[in-house]
Formats: sequence, structure tokens, C-alpha cells
Amino acid sequence: MTVAIDADKLMGFVFKAVDEVGATLNAALVVMGDRLGYYQALSDQGPATPSELAEWTSTDEHYTREWLNAQAAGGIVEYDASTGRYTLPPEHAIAMTDPSSPAYLPGFFQIALGTLQHTTDTIEAARSGAGVGWHEHTSDVHVGCERFFRPSYNANLLPSWLPALDGVVEKLQQGATVADIGCGHGSSTILMAEAFPRSTFIGSDYHQASIETARLRAAEAGVADRVSFEVSPADRFSGSGFDLVTTFDALHDMGDPVGAARHVREALAPDGTWMLVEPMAGDHVEDNLNPVGRAYYGFSTLLCTPASLSQPVGLALGTQAGPARIQDVTKAAGFSRFRTVAQTPFNLVFEVRP
Repeated sequence: MTVAIDADKLMGFVFKAVDEVGATLNAALVVMGDRLGYYQALSDQGPATPSELAEWTSTDEHYTREWLNAQAAGGIVEYDASTGRYTLPPEHAIAMTDPSSPAYLPGFFQIALGTLQHTTDTIEAARSGAGVGWHEHTSDVHVGCERFFRPSYNANLLPSWLPALDGVVEKLQQGATVADIGCGHGSSTILMAEAFPRSTFIGSDYHQASIETARLRAAEAGVADRVSFEVSPADRFSGSGFDLVTTFDALHDMGDPVGAARHVREALAPDGTWMLVEPMAGDHVEDNLNPVGRAYYGFSTLLCTPASLSQPVGLALGTQAGPARIQDVTKAAGFSRFRTVAQTPFNLVFEVRP
């Protein structure tokens, strides 16, 4: 059957695809600018020519010229043709250079670039239904993940997320026992330990290298006396009678989230609380057809779903599971109370209780 082709629509799609290629390459360019100090120099020194940026960063002018032009074409820096200088607007400088800001973005690009490095493996896994484990990825995935999520935890965990839980802050102030499941490099664990010196914390993750980093970070932060870390899967972490269990952006990556939730239920004190933080998502596909959902569906396809499929059970909840599916997991594990207590543009926070 002959289908009429709208030539304008076709070319519109072609140019959209060109923009997509530019965006893909820009992930590497942002990581480049971050590592070579281009963004920091533009933020600290102000508008620059390519030669000035090269001088400030001790790099080659051929690279700074092309990099600046790519950044200008992508709207990250602004170009003044009358002076030949490139400016990083102050709002963009916050997002690209200030790790204390919840808008800090270099880690997001770093984890994306690291994820793309295993595209060939993921394609083959898609043919067979196999998985690609978190531990099989490059350090850009592990480091980028922490760099992306840590600013949001720093901005929200203490002032809004924990206070939204019923009675939890008071327990932490008095001295509680806390398990942080899927803790990665331990940013969330250490942040809580610094704020609540009377409480004790144990972080766990199946990834040995991440736990080694977490132990070093705890020692550097001076909280090793009340924080310990162990290598263990989410359904077998040690300890019991916890006043609080936390899981940050990890449940959907697990092969057996129901088994992990069941173990959390068994490890909690009768009046304990599970704070479950998951990526922002609605319950229906149409709810997630937006820029954040697009990025998370991409990570789900290339990183999170393969990670789940690499583990026993391989439930593959997906990064955009949504509150209803997350609640189903907790119900299957024996929890009776579930409510959304906070949200950000990137996360949903749930209070789960026995």
C-alpha cells in the first residue's frame, strides 16, 4: 500500500535526529569540560577566547576552540561575535561547577557516558534476555551515579525527607540503628551519620569496589566510629531490629526487589520505618513522556534493567516503575502501610511501615 509522505515532516525528523547526535556527543564534551577544568575556568575567570581558556587550563588551543564552539551551538555557553569571547552564564555555572547545588549536572553526563560504553554488551544481552551487572560497568557509571544523586541527597535528605517520616528524626536524635541498603559509595549513610552522632549506621551493597570507597569516605569524614559497611546483596544484609532502613535509587536495580523488601520487613523493629527513594515516575507510560522520563527510560534500557536481569529472579522493575508497582512490591513483602511523603524533579520518597 502506498503511503503519502509529508516531505516537511520527514525533514523535520531528520533535523531532530541531527540534534540527537549532537546531544549524544555532548555527553562526552561535558565530561571533557569537567575534567579539563573548562567550566570552572570560565566560571572563575569570566568570558574567554579559545587561547585564553587554553592558557588558563594548560590545554591546547585547538581543542578549546572546537569545544567552545560545540558548547555555544548547544546553548551551554554564549558567544559574542564582536569580541570573540565565550561566556558561561552564572546560572549554567552553578549547574556545571557547584557540587553543593542540587542542580549540579556533571555526574549525570558522566554516568550517561559510562553507560554508553557498554552498548554492545547490552545489545547482545537484549538478544538473549541476559543481563549486564552493575559491577561490569566502568567507574564512570559508579562515580557518575554518586556525583549526580549526592547533591540532591545533600539538599533534601536532612531538611525535608527525613522530617517527612513519622517520628524518625526524634529517634535518630536520641540514638537509632539504621541500615542503608544499596549504599554505593556511602554518601547517604555518611550524611546521616554526620547529622545524628548518637545513632549507628550500617551500609551494604553487593559491589565490592563501592564498599571499599565507602569505608574510605567514612574514615575521611570522621564517622567510622558509628558507621560500618559490608558487602552483601539486598536480601541478605546483616542485623535486625533496625529503627530505620533506607534505600536510595536502588530498589529498581535489584534482581529480586520483593525478596529484598521481605528481608527489610524481617530486619525492621516492630515500629520501624523503611524510607524508600526511587526515581520520579508516574504509573502510566504517558505520565513519563517528558525530559526526565526520557532520560530515565534511557538509563532503564541500558543500565538498570540489564542490572536487574543479571541477578537471580531478574524482576526488572525498570527505572520508571511508578508508585503503584513499588507499592505492590512492598505489599508482597508483608508491609501494610505505604505513602508518598516527598518528591523532587528527580525523585519520589516513600514511607513504608509494617
